[in-house]
Amino acid sequence: MADESGSVLELQGITKRYPGIVADDHVDFDLRRGEVHALLGENGAGKSTLMNILYGLTKPDEGEILVGGKHVSFSSAKDAIESGIGMVHQHFMLIPVMTVAENIVLGVEPVRDGVLLDERGAEERVRELSQQFGLAVDPTALVSSITVGQQQRVEILKALYRGAEILILDEPTAVLTPQEAGELFAIVRSLQADGKSIIFITHKLNEVLEIADRITVLRRGKRIDTVSRQGATEEGLARMMVGREVLLRVDKAPASPTDVALDVKDLEVVDERDLEKVRGVSFSVRRGEIVAIAGVDGNGQTELVEAITGLRRIASGTVAVGGRAFEGHVTPRMMIDAGIGHIPEDRHRRGLVLEFNLAENIALHDYDKPPDSKRGWLYPARLVQRAARLIKEFDIRGGGPLTLARALSGGNQQKVVVAREVARNPVVLIAAQPTRGLDVGAIEYVHRRLVAERDAGRAILLVSLELDEVLSLADRILVMYEGRIVGEHAAGAGEEEIGLEMLGGRKEAA
Repeated sequence: MADESGSVLELQGITKRYPGIVADDHVDFDLRRGEVHALLGENGAGKSTLMNILYGLTKPDEGEILVGGKHVSFSSAKDAIESGIGMVHQHFMLIPVMTVAENIVLGVEPVRDGVLLDERGAEERVRELSQQFGLAVDPTALVSSITVGQQQRVEILKALYRGAEILILDEPTAVLTPQEAGELFAIVRSLQADGKSIIFITHKLNEVLEIADRITVLRRGKRIDTVSRQGATEEGLARMMVGREVLLRVDKAPASPTDVALDVKDLEVVDERDLEKVRGVSFSVRRGEIVAIAGVDGNGQTELVEAITGLRRIASGTVAVGGRAFEGHVTPRMMIDAGIGHIPEDRHRRGLVLEFNLAENIALHDYDKPPDSKRGWLYPARLVQRAARLIKEFDIRGGGPLTLARALSGGNQQKVVVAREVARNPVVLIAAQPTRGLDVGAIEYVHRRLVAERDAGRAILLVSLELDEVLSLADRILVMYEGRIVGEHAAGAGEEEIGLEMLGGRKEAA
């Protein structure tokens, strides 16, 4: 528990304006010694901007920063580091070809004989720090060879090596498995017990209630309130984040499925190493229903989706869309033209071209067809008109048709992908991890849209690692384990039985 006496950090009236938007509007925030203070808010609420100001990456237009009661002004991250502040970014800043120890000491390398890098000394110091805080990593391992969770530990060790007493963790669980997230929480508690003060940036309500001592909520650049974890609820925090009541469970009528839109038969798929990842999978999805595939990550779900969408070769078996069967080598264009819509699990890698504007991203599938183009001539004004309509319909915030995709928050980027895929009226909509990295308001929006598409007669295949999402949305649930479908359940199935099948077990008959 945090020390109640005095603040180690205070932000007073921090304001940052960009053209057309106030990212942070006179925000106050304070941090006590040994405290975990969560900064909670939707994507685009101003959390990262506020922390970038604290870390010297951005200059505020107004406001003051006090560290240990003294006024400070940071013009670079180096200034913040020298004041005892460390930041672990959501996207890690590591050099893959260097070792763990080399990454940690980079820029402040220990030397011997005045000039030579003391590699052994660096490795020993890293080993001591990792043991002190329970950050188990091998100092001699190449960063390219360790897991994402271990890379995050390396980033934390980088900050500790430089003497950080205040740690900023920016969306630290966004890239972690549930097991890795649990390990991170244990590390945070170890740091807290050592007297470190931690700012935990997130939009996940369950994490806040598990790890934080106090919670500050931002909404559209303004501080709404700061509350203690004691007495706080997910419903109350969600209301503060979004400014209205939020449905944390999906409200939907029973499905009314009709004819089969997607029919997968005896599908076999291999990975880049020629290892079998999908093993004889058969299932169907009807119009007017949501069929969800549940499973622990790495059990063939990604390869299954890639085969259905034409991103990976079908080793054997068939995929039929609207009665038209495909086998062997298919292309994404063939599957798009057959009526497949695809919300990919990685919106940056598969869903968007970040350097394209929103109009161009929305037109990615159809730029070569009327009315976007004719006889090889592209009509940009038509792209802009369509994008403006969809931006309004799908409540995409943070820009217009000519705004670059990278300028939007994660939730609004996802809405662009959803808008493009839904607007094409696909026969089958495949939603792979559709709410990964999204805040509670954006999650509610995506869930409602998927149910609306189901009710409009769309066939929807949902692939999600979030069991709560599967149980909330699905009309039928398929469980995938080691490349096979090992269970099928109707809506309302028990979490325990599905969870057991996800791990390769089965419930004993009574």
